[in-house]
Amino acid sequence: MRFRHRHPWILRTAGAAGAVAATVAILASGSAPSGAASLQDQIEAAQSAKSSLQSAISADSTKIEQTTGGLRAAQGRLNALQSDLARREAQLGTVQTQLLAARTHLLDLENLLERAAKALASNLVANYEGNAPNLVTVVLQSHGFPDLLEQLQFLRTIGDQDARIVDSTRIARAEVSRQADALGKLELRDQRLTAVVLAQRNQVAALQDALLGERIRALGDRASNAARLGSLNAHLDALETKAAQQAAAAAATGNAGIGGIAVDTGGMVQPPPGAPAAVREVIAAGNAIATLPYIWGGGHASFQADGYDCSGSVSYALAAAGLVSAPMVSGDFESWGEPGPGRWITVYASDGHVWMEVAGWRFDTVALAEDGTRWAQGGGEFAGFVVRHPAGL
Repeated sequence: MRFRHRHPWILRTAGAAGAVAATVAILASGSAPSGAASLQDQIEAAQSAKSSLQSAISADSTKIEQTTGGLRAAQGRLNALQSDLARREAQLGTVQTQLLAARTHLLDLENLLERAAKALASNLVANYEGNAPNLVTVVLQSHGFPDLLEQLQFLRTIGDQDARIVDSTRIARAEVSRQADALGKLELRDQRLTAVVLAQRNQVAALQDALLGERIRALGDRASNAARLGSLNAHLDALETKAAQQAAAAAATGNAGIGGIAVDTGGMVQPPPGAPAAVREVIAAGNAIATLPYIWGGGHASFQADGYDCSGSVSYALAAAGLVSAPMVSGDFESWGEPGPGRWITVYASDGHVWMEVAGWRFDTVALAEDGTRWAQGGGEFAGFVVRHPAGL
């Protein structure tokens, strides 16, 4: 059983949405040129577009999370404002009740003032028209002392009544003035409270509308990008299947144009006649570790190790010819070198596994698990692998 490397996606900065859409449309139409290299170019373009769409979806999801948090904060603020609004509305109700009572009281006072004024006027007219007696007339016309006392008491009663009417009129006028002033203040307070309540409600409504609108737009963008990604993934699977079929067909020929291969009884591969120096160096390095054990992460901390995993093995062999400068994980080989199969060396890479063919021989940790050596003739996985080769080889 082999370990499949996992590594994070290297997210490229998302380009314009139009560029991604155009790439998806071209790939989906199948209008790109044919051939092994161009097929690999299509796969790379699809993977690039896929990465851009994934970045856009991630950005949309972040925006949705932010607006969701904003909506939660707005809801909390709304709850606080609602409490304040309830308090202010209660105040407003109290003020309006007081306002109605004040208006009723003012009306009563105005009626009282009107009645007092009429009573005073009536008394004055009566006194004038009725020839009301004065003190001298009373004394002169009285029949005895008891009659005098009675007449004087009558005069005092009339005077007290007039005085009370005058006081009532004066007090009523002052009360009407005070009540009118209080009424004006209550009306002003009522207007201010109403304005505050309306302003706060409008503020919360505007905030919620803005956040909901942003969330709706982000959800729409993410749904659109997710639909594009689904279409692109389907097309990418078709391209990779086609590339795997081409790679398998090339592997079946055994790279016959190279001029033959040779292997010793120890399971070590010998370079064929005419092989370039770089190929000879890769084969020699592959022989050096061909039977060493598989160790997860082996060959990554340093090229010198007691065992190697799949990408450590390929990195070690290629480094001997100067084709890589440091150990690489399997996913890194998806963009290494040039697209398509090579004449001497072909690397098959995915984000979980990598192996290669060198001069017609398969160099693969899967072969190690099966036969005790990383070298094998034929076999290998092709589906889902990106096909690359070093320049010139």
